[in-house]
Amino acid sequence: GDCFPCPQEGCPMMGHYADRFADKLKRLNQKYFLNTAADPPFTSWRQKVFIKLSGAKKTRGDINLIFHDTEGNTKKYEIARGVLSEDQLYTKYLDVEINPKNTKKVEFLWNKTILTLLWARLGAETVNILHGEDGHW
Repeated sequence: GDCFPCPQEGCPMMGHYADRFADKLKRLNQKYFLNTAADPPFTSWRQKVFIKLSGAKKTRGDINLIFHDTEGNTKKYEIARGVLSEDQLYTKYLDVEINPKNTKKVEFLWNKTILTLLWARLGAETVNILHGEDGHW
């Protein structure tokens, strides 16, 4: 995640698209990137997620994002777990298996632990997602 976002010409990729970065192929110690998913066709897209919470000052639980694509596929990703605070910005790099161009919606999901007070409420004040290829989405 230290190279995020990719430079204007894109992140040097290994494999089939390596020829797009001919100038970088000549460098010594050049870094190349290959994100893979667990399921065929094994493609994934680097996303950087920022979530600002609102609601309870502090509570225990976990926050997740569920990505939905135009074909009805969904993938769930954990963003944070443990003590959650409304005054903290949660940032995480994800290798999402759903193409950003085919993303229909992104759902925010908060699960509280059993010991959390019944009245405790937590929501997303803001959810920002940056696509690694061009720095925005």
